[in-house]
Amino acid sequence: MRPWEANIRRVAPYVPGEQPKGEKLIKLNTNENPYPPAPGVREAMERMDCDWFRKYPDPAATVLIKALSKAYEADEERIFVGVGSDDVIAVAFMTFFNSHKPILFPDVSYSFYKVWADLFKIPYETPALDMEFRIKKEDYYRENGGIIFPNPNAPTGLLMPLSEAEDIIAHNQESVVIVDEAYIDFGGESAIRLTEKYENLLVVQTFSKSRSMAGMRIGCAFGHPELIRRLNDVKYSYNSYTMNIPSLVLGAKALEDERYFMDTLKKIRCTRETAKGWLKELGFTFPDSMANFIFASHRERRAEEIYMALREQNIFVRYFKQPRIDNYLRITIGTDEEMEKLYRFLKEYL
Repeated sequence: MRPWEANIRRVAPYVPGEQPKGEKLIKLNTNENPYPPAPGVREAMERMDCDWFRKYPDPAATVLIKALSKAYEADEERIFVGVGSDDVIAVAFMTFFNSHKPILFPDVSYSFYKVWADLFKIPYETPALDMEFRIKKEDYYRENGGIIFPNPNAPTGLLMPLSEAEDIIAHNQESVVIVDEAYIDFGGESAIRLTEKYENLLVVQTFSKSRSMAGMRIGCAFGHPELIRRLNDVKYSYNSYTMNIPSLVLGAKALEDERYFMDTLKKIRCTRETAKGWLKELGFTFPDSMANFIFASHRERRAEEIYMALREQNIFVRYFKQPRIDNYLRITIGTDEEMEKLYRFLKEYL
């Protein structure tokens, strides 16, 4: 080993979903929204002045914070924004998880949590989901350095009732609890209102899924003003200009059209429930997803085999070669036309 190599930080990196190239493909592997952002986003983009781009963006992200404050009826000092929810959560890990005690998150969950914990040298433990892939809230009634869990969970899609999520928060008043709500808009009640009751609660959301803006990288968090102040202290110590001008302007615009937002969510939920029906018909089993994907396993055929067969047809779904879930496929809900093509192929193949 060369001397300088001894000082390199080595981590097992997060593996993002594949971004296949080409036109004639069906991309159901990264939980993107199949519908475009609100029409006002395109209009605002066309009106953008390129002269803006020679200047630094507003480090306080004022236009986006104000839009979020209005849309969610939350005080501005209770809101933090970042470059996607990944950035928001990473900053939260650096800010709040600095105890010698292990943080807790489920063993089957968003795989980036382990990566951040390793990167920032944070000890962690992963309580196992039960046999039905549900979080056992009692596993979190113990001493810890912080807690994070997605709701609905990923990649299972299962929703924890808000009362159970609150029970975990209530049992952990001495550490920060983060509820990762990347998929909450597709079928659950947000914990945002609980941030006024619990000073240790941080709720994280994203524009990547329900608001069709994965390419813009916009995330946000809601919490007690003291939590938000501490997040900003770390952000300004790391990178003051995290949000670019287009993300700020277009993100704010995306929040204005509530009717379009609700109509899009309704279409995705309807397609999801239809897909559950024909997946059962084809011999698949799966948790009852409340997200924009279905986590499915076939009774007779191996998941990896089906994954490869779909891939040969330019139909991309997500396959995880990991303990407990290596016989499951995570299938993003696409348009009705995309899901019909998936169904036709699977019916013939199986």
